[in-house]
Amino acid sequence: MKTLPQVLAVLTTAVATALVSTAANAAVLPAAQTQSNWFTAGAEAVAAKVAEARKTGTAKNIIFFVGDGMGVSTLTAARIYQGQAAGNSGEDNRLSFETFPYSALSKTYSVNQQTPDSAPTMTAMITGVKTEDGMLSVSSESIRGNCLSSKGNELKTALELAEDLGKSTGIISTARITHATPAATYAHTPERDWEADSNLTAEAVANGCHDIAYQLVMDAPGDGLEVALGGGRSYFLPNTVTDGEGAKGRRADGNDLTAAWGEKFPHAAYVWNKEAFDKVDVSTTDHLLGLFEASHMQYEADRADDTAGEPSLAEMTSKAIDILKKNDKGYFLMVEGGRIDHAHHAGNAARALADTVALSDAVQAAMDKVDLQDTLIIVSADHSHTFTIAGYPARGNPILGLVHEPNDETISTSPSLASDGLPYTTLGYTNGPGAKTGAREDLTAMDTTDVDFLQQAQVPLSSETHAAEDVAIYAAGPGAWLFQGSVEQNVIFHVMNQAGALGGSKY
Repeated sequence: MKTLPQVLAVLTTAVATALVSTAANAAVLPAAQTQSNWFTAGAEAVAAKVAEARKTGTAKNIIFFVGDGMGVSTLTAARIYQGQAAGNSGEDNRLSFETFPYSALSKTYSVNQQTPDSAPTMTAMITGVKTEDGMLSVSSESIRGNCLSSKGNELKTALELAEDLGKSTGIISTARITHATPAATYAHTPERDWEADSNLTAEAVANGCHDIAYQLVMDAPGDGLEVALGGGRSYFLPNTVTDGEGAKGRRADGNDLTAAWGEKFPHAAYVWNKEAFDKVDVSTTDHLLGLFEASHMQYEADRADDTAGEPSLAEMTSKAIDILKKNDKGYFLMVEGGRIDHAHHAGNAARALADTVALSDAVQAAMDKVDLQDTLIIVSADHSHTFTIAGYPARGNPILGLVHEPNDETISTSPSLASDGLPYTTLGYTNGPGAKTGAREDLTAMDTTDVDFLQQAQVPLSSETHAAEDVAIYAAGPGAWLFQGSVEQNVIFHVMNQAGALGGSKY
């Protein structure tokens, strides 16, 4: 485990080395990308810092962690949750990446929405260009759901640039690997919901658009992704096939993409449960596809109850690095804690916080394996949620519990009461399924720390919504110092591009 002083020592040493120019690895990007105002502004913002700031070495490897929906309030609550699980008061705890020496705030709005979804936000982070909601790695000149409009408007991703340089690449998610965040790294589509061919419209088929799962295997950049781990098995299997857990495939074209993976790539393996995952020999496996659920993977809080068994996010991250690091040219890895977002949509704080801690564990697993002299690690979020921490609870009050105010140096035995005479929890949501019409529910006799408890909300909605405030960026390794202050979300790509000499900039 690398401590904060060790991290700082590594970066201090690296200051004396020069940042390698991207000119030698210059790549030709689509005009829709380089002529975008988003791309130009982001590149200029990073180039200005590069020209004036101290120099650091080049990042041979880049690991980009994305906590889907992991807003600042989620980070605060999760650090307390983790600390209290260890038997402490929690407030002074730090998640693994909160020890990183550099941080910034990311502005998450998309081209057409104040509050975005995951498609344009991940597109911004992985291509350097902001786009409209619902579209993956295509510019806003495209029309959502219209295949023809996206032709010529594809945006090259950091993962694809890494493939162009001969680096190894990987994606990991606890959501479906065809879901918006992981898909944006390798797929180009004007509709995030085109995950299998059965989701395509007649117009999309007629104009030659491929579904996201097909793009991952059959249209893979370079020599193909070396690692793809997560959920979404049914999107890779024909609808005539039933998988090992009894779920039917979703593909209407008859393609078994899990079989195609093994046929297309050398030294390839496909696994669908933890037993097979654990048996993978990283020394002889160069391309690993793991699909551990028909749809999304289990929440971390429920993983132990899964009969087939699923690896943790930390375990997937560790094995991915072992495979990717065999390449002397380096690697690019994206790791998503995808179900933080889903738990928040359900108004279920306990599962959201457990999955945030699982992401922190995955970051620590990466820190234990890499050298920060040649590896840039970035942790951020695509957007936030309407998740709140409120009231005046005493220090050490259970983060999932009712608000109990301090009584001198102890915690009051009686919960605080709202104006309606009823107790309330520290955690809540502005909107979502936890809202009730009429009088608020009395929580006095309820176990609000139960994993299934839904926090109360103000506005009744079947699904809680995203929120528009800035999210945090944490970074360590070469180029990490470029993250300071408040930045547009698309600047994240430009930092990766400059620090990793990926060759996708005109500077």
